[in-house]
Amino acid sequence: MEIRDSVAIVTGANRGLGRHFSTQLLERGAAKVYAGARDPKHVDVPGVVPLQLDITDPASVARAAETARDATLLVNNAGISTHTRLTDGDLDQIRLEMETGFFGTLAVTRAFAPVLAAGGGGAILNVLSVLAWAHFPDYGAYCSAKAAAWAQTNVVRQELAPQGIEVTALHVGYMDTDMSDYVAQGEKPTQRSSPPRRSTASPPARRRSSPTSSPRASSSSSPRSRRSREPTINVRRPI
Repeated sequence: MEIRDSVAIVTGANRGLGRHFSTQLLERGAAKVYAGARDPKHVDVPGVVPLQLDITDPASVARAAETARDATLLVNNAGISTHTRLTDGDLDQIRLEMETGFFGTLAVTRAFAPVLAAGGGGAILNVLSVLAWAHFPDYGAYCSAKAAAWAQTNVVRQELAPQGIEVTALHVGYMDTDMSDYVAQGEKPTQRSSPPRRSTASPPARRRSSPTSSPRASSSSSPRSRRSREPTINVRRPI
């Protein structure tokens, strides 16, 4: 899908990666960018259309879909990280992770899929994490929500393909945003001096990823084809 002249909606657009998505979409030629946030007064990107959107509130999601009926591109970026363990953590916090990362993402997708289809098709990008693959006890709720959202992405891709809607997952590594402001400055991963090497063998070797490598989108057509290309994750610090 071409970004130029598209009409995009970005959830969680008031800060961090969502704010960056909004800025870059405008710079790359999007005709309009709806910047979704629970409190649109916190959206400060010049040129966007602030949009009240709480992905855990069905009424808010429905209003947003009614407002942005010209959307052709949906970026499901909104998320939360509660740093909650599964066996002894607060169950309400675990539910909050799933309500946001899985059910919230699905609710927005379900609301905007008819909008995209009515316009002749479009694209959906789900922002996930390497922690959909690499799992750590102190981030049990987050890992579970991202893993579930990865499965959701693969199924929704197949369901919406006949309507001309492309669905992709972006699995990011460590990002120095306010969501990771608890990481001490001296403990933050450093940039790679050169891009990671890729194998040219046939069949392709499994590729490695680390929190400092560039974000990579998964675009397999089915879980079966995806298994052959799952990366071996070498994570130094949870996201």
